[in-house]
Amino acid sequence: MTKINQLQEYLPVLLPLIILQLGLAVYTVVDVWRHPHYKRGSKLLWTLVGALLSFIGPILYFALGKGEEE
Repeated sequence: MTKINQLQEYLPVLLPLIILQLGLAVYTVVDVWRHPHYKRGSKLLWTLVGALLSFIGPILYFALGKGEEE
C-alpha cells in the first residue's frame, strides 16, 4: 500500500480533527486579543501557546490564562 493510499484511508478521521484544532487555535487567538483580563502572562505569550500547542494550548489558555470578566 502506498503512502497516498494510506493517507486517503485515514483522511475521513483526520480531517475533522484538523478542522477542530484549527478552529480552537483561531478562537483562542481571537479571544486573547479581545479579552482584557489575564490571570498570568501576556497577550503574546497566550497567542503563541494557543496557536502552536495544538489541542493543549487552547485548553491551557481557557483553564489557566483567561481571567474573569469584571
